[in-house]
Amino acid sequence: MQTRDYTPLDKLVMNFDQALRTLAGKPLVTERPNPAQAVPEAELTETEKDESIRLMRVNHCGEVAAQALYQGQALTARLDTVRGRMERAAAEENDHLDWCEQRVKELGGRLSLLNPVWYLGSFAIGAVAGAAGDKWSLGFVAETEKQVIEHLDEHLQRLSEKDAKSRAILEQMKIDEARHGETAKKAGGVELPQPVQGLMKLVSKVMTGTAYQV
Repeated sequence: MQTRDYTPLDKLVMNFDQALRTLAGKPLVTERPNPAQAVPEAELTETEKDESIRLMRVNHCGEVAAQALYQGQALTARLDTVRGRMERAAAEENDHLDWCEQRVKELGGRLSLLNPVWYLGSFAIGAVAGAAGDKWSLGFVAETEKQVIEHLDEHLQRLSEKDAKSRAILEQMKIDEARHGETAKKAGGVELPQPVQGLMKLVSKVMTGTAYQV
């Protein structure tokens, strides 16, 4: 079957559609079920529930940013194989986006008011990383996923042990993020310079700290 060659305008429209789906809560998910679906809801104290809402909101923001990063990188990636990997990873990240949003709403919380800001900023960073070259773009993915796993580990420590539904989501996210990072390395990703890693951690800290509150 012949594949269609998309024009730059086609790609722009597709990315705009992806942005709207991400920010409007209608992402194109895969066939995987929500890992918290079969987990019974526990009775949480107001303090425990508030912490779960805030942490899951932060994770939702992280997935909004991840979508934007992958879309920006896919737009500027040079090799079709690299672009394909970015798009597949973005599809799996959509699952995370959907699961986190569902959990925040189940707990009676709201999503971050600054999601459009996170998306636009991350898309620009992803496009720059992709334009720098595929080995650097893939290295950026690997480092991003490494830092995401660190955040997830921290959140798992902070969540109430009773909140098994949120924990089930984060545990599956950890598995997926680790796979995405390893895939990026095996595809030719290189380790980023320490100053770049430090800057990524700083930006992440600002975003997560703000999303925890807003």
